[in-house]
Amino acid sequence: MNRRWWALVAVSLATFMTYLDNNVVNVALPTIQRDLGLTISGLEWIVSGYILVFAGLLPAGGRLADVFGQRRIFMIGLTVFTLASTAAGLSTDGTTLVLSRGVQGIGAALLTPTALSLIPRIFPDTRERNTAVGLWSAVGALALAFGPLTGGFISENWDWGWIYLINAPIGVLTLALGAWALPRASERSSGSRLDLPGVLTSTTALFALTYALIEGEGRGWTSAITLGSFALAAVAAVLFVVIERRVAQPMIDLSLFRDRVFSGGLTSMGLWSFGVFGIYFFTALWLQNVLGYSPVEAGAAFIPMALLIAALAAVAPRIAARFGTGPTVATGLALMSGAALALSFTGAGSAYADLLPWFLVYGLGAGLLVPLTTAVLDTLPAGRAGVASGTLNVSREVFGLLGITILGAVLNARQNSSLGTGAAPLTAFLDGYQLALVIAAAIIALGVPLSLLTLRRRSPQAPAVPEPQKVLEPVA
Repeated sequence: MNRRWWALVAVSLATFMTYLDNNVVNVALPTIQRDLGLTISGLEWIVSGYILVFAGLLPAGGRLADVFGQRRIFMIGLTVFTLASTAAGLSTDGTTLVLSRGVQGIGAALLTPTALSLIPRIFPDTRERNTAVGLWSAVGALALAFGPLTGGFISENWDWGWIYLINAPIGVLTLALGAWALPRASERSSGSRLDLPGVLTSTTALFALTYALIEGEGRGWTSAITLGSFALAAVAAVLFVVIERRVAQPMIDLSLFRDRVFSGGLTSMGLWSFGVFGIYFFTALWLQNVLGYSPVEAGAAFIPMALLIAALAAVAPRIAARFGTGPTVATGLALMSGAALALSFTGAGSAYADLLPWFLVYGLGAGLLVPLTTAVLDTLPAGRAGVASGTLNVSREVFGLLGITILGAVLNARQNSSLGTGAAPLTAFLDGYQLALVIAAAIIALGVPLSLLTLRRRSPQAPAVPEPQKVLEPVA
């Protein structure tokens, strides 16, 4: 096989690892909670700590690749991710696990913006590039589909640490393959600079906001540390905007937000992520804690939903081309909102046959948002595609983080209220979960009119791949 295709294998394996790590942990959370004696807030930090660091450093990862070269940053990110995964798998307490997950987020922030951007440099021919992007997307879909099942099988039959340790052999294999197959030509740009003040202020804002949302329920929403965290987040966010407007090479180009389609698409992507991350996280707990599913059964429950999302990846762009991006995205968000609301009416005696139709409706809606990224990027000049892509990724991760933390705060508040009235623990958890789903449905529904008003331009017949600023010589 041509070395270029081996390079694609390396990029795809790295993507598979990071995508898998986003959802493999969800169904293993009850097992981790029992083994390490963690609270709900502690569980949220296992997921949120990773997303927090990932989202905060994601734009910096793209800038580092511009400054130091994509191949180099890809290999460094892969090394960091593999070592941190090993540390997470060997953790014996919650603190070590959360810290290891944070370091995983650093590795993923270096890998994600370089993985897809390497493909057009490896495959300058349009036909080969489209094939490569399709294969790369399919690998990501497989990780989404089988992540929960893998996590459930491991946590039920092996030690839960193996949900992270499985990354070690994959990472070593990918490192060896990447060292041989990825192009060695330099893509460094001497004129590019890392916007360090932007990185520091954005990361501070995200961390402070997340801390306040996660710890606010336990410490009190009016406590000094909670209010102080909210204030720090607000100040850091304002400083970030001021810095980005003044620096010559900003981490995020704020002028992009003047484009109506870009801003609307960014928000729609965020609302999609809010629902997917938040509902995945707490539904995994509900299936096991309330309905009594085993980890494997809980993981398998998500497969039809994930496979439907993957299947729509090929169909949704044609639907958007026929009916317009706005109506397509609005329909998808409406289906997601309706499914979440319907799931809120299911109780402790629900059978899987009662849940499956709404899981499928939810997957159908989520899959209809697949063409959103291409539609948004197509509204901007080619020279801004990389920055716009990074900003979309940040929106997806940050809103996913908010989905976990906000719905977690709602769940905890209702759960504690129910416990105070004498409700059984499982009943109290179900009360909190149902209210969280209603809130999620309402927030997702906000995207329906938003997408109809802002995403008025029709997406093209074929999805476009952002053109790189520099093209490498093809690898023999």
